[in-house]
Amino acid sequence: MTYFPDYLKTYPNMHSSFPFHISKNTLGHGFRAHRHDFLEFSYVIEGTGSESINDVNHEMRAGTFTFVLPYQVHEIFTDPGQNLVLYNCMFSMDLLMESGSDPGLSGLLGEMTALPAYVQLHGQDQQQMLALLEEMYQEYNGTERYRQTLLKGKLKEILIRFDRHRWKQAPLAEAAAIPLHGAKTHHSVWPIIHYIHRNYQEELALSDLAAKFAMSASRISEVIKQTTGQTFVHFLHDLRLRHACSLLVSTEMSVTEIALEVGYGSYKTFSRIFRESKGIVPKDYRKAEHHRRVT
Repeated sequence: MTYFPDYLKTYPNMHSSFPFHISKNTLGHGFRAHRHDFLEFSYVIEGTGSESINDVNHEMRAGTFTFVLPYQVHEIFTDPGQNLVLYNCMFSMDLLMESGSDPGLSGLLGEMTALPAYVQLHGQDQQQMLALLEEMYQEYNGTERYRQTLLKGKLKEILIRFDRHRWKQAPLAEAAAIPLHGAKTHHSVWPIIHYIHRNYQEELALSDLAAKFAMSASRISEVIKQTTGQTFVHFLHDLRLRHACSLLVSTEMSVTEIALEVGYGSYKTFSRIFRESKGIVPKDYRKAEHHRRVT
């Protein structure tokens, strides 16, 4: 039986219209093994230590940039007598996706299984990345116009710079094993998960995925469970309910409208699944969240 450590399911602003959060943290005793279903990157400002991602270890020091995929088991260790000071940024996979057929930065996800999950920056590259993150941090904590648009642009720039450095630092043998953008990567679970993220608002069944990715429904079900710790049905419900929570909090849409928007055919089905998951019906969830935000 596969063991999954702590499952962290939330972060600030996760259920808002812009699921993104960046913070500056000091770790004196590392951080316990955990996994989560959102994307995260970190950048070390000072201190030394190490981290483990799916049992692959690397050192951490000023200039270490790490990109952690959803569902990967991640643990941080601080060296004795040290404090690790770092930026942590958590955000939804949706922020990397573009409308239509444009894949956006989703290619980063498929390549992560072969290329290193981190880079070590030096000199001018290190200072440039730090400056970008400081700008992002200040913008996040500000109230200027077009704040979310600018943050999304900075997020993409940071990840693109990370990816370029990663390709430069990866051994040639590793780089040669990565398919070019647009090549088929059906051996990876990430194209499947990416497809579910883009289509969960529509009717979606394992048989649809089997036809799309030329795999058996049982095999797709297996790799989703291995990666996420959830069955396909629970994974699909989780994505829909997360979107629903965001709409309940940030819009005036009716519950019926929200049910249809996130992929449920009826209010009755949506309300039942929402209550089973959250322990409360959607209307009461909206009231509770509005009350919490004004008190």
